[in-house]
Amino acid sequence: MKTPFEDNDIKFMRRALTLAKKGNWRTSPNPMVGAVVVKDGRIIGEGYHKKAGLPHAEVEAIMNSKESLKDATLYVTLEPCCHRDKRTPPCTDAIIEKGISRVVVAMRDPNPKVSGKGIETLKSHGIDVKEGVLEKEALKLNEFYVKYITTREPFVILKTAMTLDGKIATPKGNSKWITSEKSRKYVHIIRSRVDALLSAYGTVIHDNPLFTSRIKNGKNPLRVIIDPELKIPLNFNVYNPPPKTIAVVHSDFINQDKAKDLMKRGVELLEFSSEKVDLSWLMKELGKRDITSLLIEGGSSLNSYALWSGVVDKIMIFVAPKIIGGFNSYPVVGGKLYRDIPEAFKVNNLRIKRIGNDILIEGYIEKDLKNF
Repeated sequence: MKTPFEDNDIKFMRRALTLAKKGNWRTSPNPMVGAVVVKDGRIIGEGYHKKAGLPHAEVEAIMNSKESLKDATLYVTLEPCCHRDKRTPPCTDAIIEKGISRVVVAMRDPNPKVSGKGIETLKSHGIDVKEGVLEKEALKLNEFYVKYITTREPFVILKTAMTLDGKIATPKGNSKWITSEKSRKYVHIIRSRVDALLSAYGTVIHDNPLFTSRIKNGKNPLRVIIDPELKIPLNFNVYNPPPKTIAVVHSDFINQDKAKDLMKRGVELLEFSSEKVDLSWLMKELGKRDITSLLIEGGSSLNSYALWSGVVDKIMIFVAPKIIGGFNSYPVVGGKLYRDIPEAFKVNNLRIKRIGNDILIEGYIEKDLKNF
């Protein structure tokens, strides 16, 4: 049975998590963090991390406090930082200096520079530390950061839309519009949360998409387009920044004049020399550019290639109440590769919700790595 003290810990941590979400996925490559300062059962200060380079949530909450913090409790969704290898001072210094006597932490920071060290620093100064309160919720909120900081590769979401019979396009490639306007607006929200979006030349040539978020105050993702031979016409949307585009090209087959034109426009060319682009290599390259999250929006072939490359962490499948039929209609996952039933890709932690008349199915591809 919980004690009233434990109930209060949960209540105030929920508030801290709500504050963290105000970061609205704009803190990359930093995590979203919220903090609440409580004294005598009252919230006397709160804050959240707004953007990389700006004060962390703990410092924001301390600065916003309207009375002495001596013997107060700090609730924070992520372990306070203790290192100086960043643009802002260690949060542990501010906590110690203000006389806060108790700190409640949702989750440890997986960053090796911090992990456990921030908590030990606070304990060594006589501060009572409790950790693990609403840890699961905190991990889910920062799944992008956790994957990136532990692997230096982005968290990858495979998004697709299909009919009830599992089709994403007719034999002629027509896919507009399988899902409802509400679902498409929701996709724009997802785009505004990720750092980058990945697609391939086939999808781009067929649809000439913008790949932008198109929502008020929305952030547009960086566009990563696999176009080995630069087949996409120069007047297409993806090759006319902003937002910025990275073209993934084959070093032996690109048109040099076209390449020079693209670079003048600000398009970055990322070259590979293998027969096919290695998606594992590409994820490492994107990680080097501080890209913490990636949304895949492609066709059957790219969906298949991404799954078999092992780079997909999460799936988001929009299912519309429609049936196309047709042996030659495009399935969600195409290609020649397949797995027998016992070895099929398994999806864990399923969530299903209605969006208008459509259904959104979310889940995590089972891997050796921890899924959230």
